Amino acid sequence: MACVHKSFVVQTNAHNEVIDITPTVEDLLATSGVKQGQCTVYTPHATAAITINENADPNIGVDLIAALKKCVVEHDNWLHDRIDNNAAAHIKAAIIGPSVTIPINKGKLTLGTWQNLFLCEFDGPRQRRQVLVSILS
Repeated sequence: MACVHKSFVVQTNAHNEVIDITPTVEDLLATSGVKQGQCTVYTPHATAAITINENADPNIGVDLIAALKKCVVEHDNWLHDRIDNNAAAHIKAAIIGPSVTIPINKGKLTLGTWQNLFLCEFDGPRQRRQVLVSILS
C-alpha cells in the first residue's frame, strides 16, 4: 500500500465563494499513476471547507452560500466575533467539513455524473487557500 501526498493553492476572490477544484485534483491523480484506491481532498483552514456537489449548474454554489447565510447569520452576537470577527465563517466551515474521500477506479475519481469537488471559502478573499490531496493505493 502506497500513499502519494500532493498539494496546491487556490486564490479566492469573494468573502463567500464556491470554487470547482476538480480539474486540478484529477491532474494530480493522473500524475500519481494510482489506478485503484482512495483520494482524500482536505483543506487545513478553519474558515474554508471541501464538498462534493453538482457540476452542471453554477447556481448550486450560489444557492449553497445563500442557504448557509440563512442558517448562520453573520455577526449574530457570536462570541468568537470578539476575537477576529469571523465566527460565522468558522461555523459554516464546520458544517460543510474540511475533507472528502473519493474512491479511485481505473485511475479516475468515481464521482457521479453530475458531481465535482469544490473548495468553499467563507472568510475571503484570500491569496492562499491550501488544498492537500492524499492518494492511497
